[in-house]
Amino acid sequence: MRHHNSLMHDLLKMVAWSKFEAAVDKHEADRGVRKLDSKSHLVALLQAQLSGAVSLREIETTMASQAARLYHLGVRAPKRSTLSDANAARPAALFCDLFNDLLAQAQRGLRKASKEAIRLIDATSISLSPLSKDWATYEAHGCATKLHVVFDPDAEVAVHFAVTPARVNDITAAKAMPIEPGRTYVFDLGYYDFGWWADLIAKGCRFVTRLKKNTPTRLIAERPVAEGGNILADRVVRLPERLARSRTNPCACDLREVHVRIDTGKILRIVSNDLDSEAEQIAQLYKTRWQIELFFRWVKQTLKIRKFLGTSENAIRCQIAVALIAHLLLSMAHALQSAVPSLLTFTRLVRANLMQFASIRQLAIPPPSRPHAATRNQMELAIGC
Repeated sequence: MRHHNSLMHDLLKMVAWSKFEAAVDKHEADRGVRKLDSKSHLVALLQAQLSGAVSLREIETTMASQAARLYHLGVRAPKRSTLSDANAARPAALFCDLFNDLLAQAQRGLRKASKEAIRLIDATSISLSPLSKDWATYEAHGCATKLHVVFDPDAEVAVHFAVTPARVNDITAAKAMPIEPGRTYVFDLGYYDFGWWADLIAKGCRFVTRLKKNTPTRLIAERPVAEGGNILADRVVRLPERLARSRTNPCACDLREVHVRIDTGKILRIVSNDLDSEAEQIAQLYKTRWQIELFFRWVKQTLKIRKFLGTSENAIRCQIAVALIAHLLLSMAHALQSAVPSLLTFTRLVRANLMQFASIRQLAIPPPSRPHAATRNQMELAIGC
C-alpha cells in the first residue's frame, strides 16, 4: 500500500531543518528540555496558526487526536502546561532566525519582475490581555503590543519585523531596522524624522512620504502639471534650515513636493528625494502603501493573532514570529500550484485539510456536482418545465 503524507508534512518540507537545528544550538533552545523540544514546539504553534486554534487546550486536544500522523512529522502532541512553559521560556529569537531563513527562499521564488525594490514601512497595534500589563501597559489604549513591519509589495511578504510594547514610537523602531542600500522606502507620517530621512539618502535610498500641513518649505523651482488632473503642484523645494531649539536640519538638500488630490477631495503633500521621476509615478508609489494595510488585516483575521496563547512578552513574540512564518509557508506553497489563484482561498483549503493525507498540488475547489439525469427530470417536472 502506497504511503501518503499529510498536508502539514508537505508544508514542513519547505523548512531547512539543518539550519533550524543550528539555530537551536545557537540559542541553546533545547538546553535542559525533557518533554517538548524546539521542533515539536514549532509544529504545535504552526498547527495553531494554520488550523485557527485559539487556546492551549484546543491545541492539546487537536494534536492528541492526530498522534499517529504527528509521528510521521517526527513530533509529538504537547501537554497544555508544557506548551505554556515553552512559550514563556524558549527564546523567540529562534523563530526569528527561522523566519529569516525562510524569507531568503521566499524572495527567490516569489519576487515578480520589477525595475526597483520597494519597501513599505508601517506598524499596527494589537490589544492584549490585562495580564500583560507588567510589560505592555499603555495608558492611551490599555495593554497592547505593536508589530512593526517592512513589507515587500512585489513578493507580498514581510522582509523584516519587530515586536514592541505599543507605547514605543514608530520611528524609534524604524531607526533600529536595517536599511537596504538602493531601495525605495514608502511610509506615512509616523516616520516623520528629518535625521532618518537623511540616513536613507546617505545610503542611496529613495523615499516617498507625506509632509505635515504646518511644515514650511522654500521653493526652488516650479514644474508644469497637466490641467484637470489629480496632480495640483509639482515643485522642487528645501526644508527649513533650522529646526526647534536652533538645531541644524540634517536633511538639507533639494526635495520634490507633489500636491495630490485623492478621491475624497483631500489634498496630500507628498515629498520625495526623487527629482527625476514623473509626479504621477511618485504619487502612485505613495498609493502602494495601502498594500501593507491589507497585509496587516490578512494576518490578523486569517491567522488569528488577535488572541494570544500566552501573556508574557516572550510568548507574544513567539506567536507573532510563527504567524509570519506561517504566512511565508502559505505563500511559498501557493506559488507551487496553479489550481487555486487566491491565497485566501488556498489558506482556507489548507485549514480544512491540514492533517489529511493530501498534497499541496492536489488542493483545489471541487466543481459543483451535477444532478443525475433522472433527478434533473424530476426537478424539471416539479417546476413545470
